[in-house]
Amino acid sequence: MACTAPQPAGVAKTQQEQRPNIVLIVFEDLSPRWGAFGDELAQTPSIDALAQQSVRYPNTFTTAGVCAPSRSALITGVHQQTLGTHQMRTKGALPGMSGGGPIEYEAVPPPQVKAFPELLRAAGYYTSNNGKTDYQFGEPFTIWDANAPDADWRGRRDGQPFFAMINIYETHESYIWPEDRESDTPLLNAVTQRNQRDLAGKARLTDPADVEVPPYLPDTPIVRRDIATHYDNIAFAERKVAEVVAKLDADGLLENTIVVVTTDHGDGLPRMKRTVYDSGLRVPLMVRFPDERRAGEVDSRLVSFVDLAPTILEWAKIARPPFIQGRNFVLGEQRDYVFAAADRHDNVLGRVKAARDDRFKYMRNYRPDLAILRPLAFRDAQLAMQEFWRLAAEGGLPPAAARLVTAPSPAEELYDTQADPHEIDNLADDPAFRDVLIRMRGAMDAWLERTGDLSAVPEAEMIETMWPGMVQPITAPPTVAVKDGRVTISSATSGASIAYVLGEEELSPGTIYTRPFEVGGGVTVKARAIRYGYAPSETVTQTVR
Repeated sequence: MACTAPQPAGVAKTQQEQRPNIVLIVFEDLSPRWGAFGDELAQTPSIDALAQQSVRYPNTFTTAGVCAPSRSALITGVHQQTLGTHQMRTKGALPGMSGGGPIEYEAVPPPQVKAFPELLRAAGYYTSNNGKTDYQFGEPFTIWDANAPDADWRGRRDGQPFFAMINIYETHESYIWPEDRESDTPLLNAVTQRNQRDLAGKARLTDPADVEVPPYLPDTPIVRRDIATHYDNIAFAERKVAEVVAKLDADGLLENTIVVVTTDHGDGLPRMKRTVYDSGLRVPLMVRFPDERRAGEVDSRLVSFVDLAPTILEWAKIARPPFIQGRNFVLGEQRDYVFAAADRHDNVLGRVKAARDDRFKYMRNYRPDLAILRPLAFRDAQLAMQEFWRLAAEGGLPPAAARLVTAPSPAEELYDTQADPHEIDNLADDPAFRDVLIRMRGAMDAWLERTGDLSAVPEAEMIETMWPGMVQPITAPPTVAVKDGRVTISSATSGASIAYVLGEEELSPGTIYTRPFEVGGGVTVKARAIRYGYAPSETVTQTVR
């Protein structure tokens, strides 16, 4: 059956003029290691200054402790196991690298799901992204007006509202790797060269003797040095926030722009990244409003990463689509729980779910036969992780660390995060917390019932349903129909997004098709369609007679 592209509600011109610009700044691999969020060792003057003008949300949690699943949930407002983007990864991030699954593939989300920047584009916003996507359903050409390392709001039409996503990379786990390492591995050498280039001029500010080593890591000079390096990278990278704010101010835009700053998951250190402990999920979040309302306020409500999409859409006066699983974290009803998951990481299998309220964390391990930490090549390039494995082989890990590499793992874990913020003392078998355990189990079961769980399906079977015969489908080309000068564009592929241009313009990125439109005779219409996870259609060209 032919399907016309989604029809977002129109926005009157007077409303459009009132809609704010929105900037979303996302750091990589970073827990709340900012002074404004209570870290006394952090040297983050730019962040801390902006925080004084912002609302801070210290109880914000991502849906995964690793970038691609987390970012797919952020960009859609939908949990990754609903989308089919829950494995890390579906395909290799770099040429020659494997995603670790049965084949290299792109996930195919439900047909109604759209990335929120595409919905913003359809409603008249200019959208830009400075490079990193990592959604695991491909890079649909309908999402961004501009997607390049130097992309920002300056390519838009005069007066056009904009959404700009700015990724800050230098806090990624791989920037903790030694800057002077030589290796026989091409990837390690490439990272070394990149780090030397990107971190040029970085100061050594943090004394390793001053860092806190959590009880689940061995307290050795190597581990301390890596934590100190992470702090130095944060201090080096956070100045970019001030640069963005200064650029907005110089362009006369700051007082009509909402600025949101967060990170894509927790720290890129052992037992943090890739886990569903708070160390992998808890992130800082702050929002600066143009009029600086609520400046300096701390809002302690629970926020999930799926809440960013509906909040941003509602700021832009766009109704929340039914497929979105999040809620407006500024004005909406407060959450009782946030949820997260961890599945395969590269070629290392796993399946864990987590539910958290304002005090307790419940984890369900579907593979208790496996240790929580097992060798993983990319992560193990970090010296702290190599130190971890060395001590594990020697029997020298502290108890909280040793249990991470011991199988079987607990089938269930329950932590009182107020009394035990590092989540060391598992209360799942403690009779005193039996009622809490039952309540948290029920919350998780209800969440899985609401959202669906493709992680319960074998990965190869899931891929087969998305890519029959394990071959990527191709989006059906658009059909351009003209009647009495009125143009309708559709695609036979359910859920396809369509972009078009009139005349001899290049179809890149084009205008999002939302509803029929009128043109005069002799005008050429070019259109192309894309279903997320599919290959794009061919371009169709038709001249209106």
